[in-house]
Amino acid sequence: VDVFQAWCGPCKPVVNLFQKIRNQVGTDLLHFAVAEVDSIDALEKYRGQCEPVFLFYTRGELVAVVRGADAPLLQKTILKHL
Repeated sequence: VDVFQAWCGPCKPVVNLFQKIRNQVGTDLLHFAVAEVDSIDALEKYRGQCEPVFLFYTRGELVAVVRGADAPLLQKTILKHL
């Protein structure tokens, strides 16, 4: 989940990386979503930050958090949790 604030928007540069990985591993294994923290109370702790935050869930459970648009770390995290 790409967690963002309305004033800064989702992290668009990472979308291409996500699409590339999704094409490699298949669409059934990997799903992407975006969530605006200002409108979701459960994400309140991510408000006021000036960096992208990516939340990784497996079977509905939070398994990893990556802060910043670090493409190699995002790819490593995705592949580790698949």
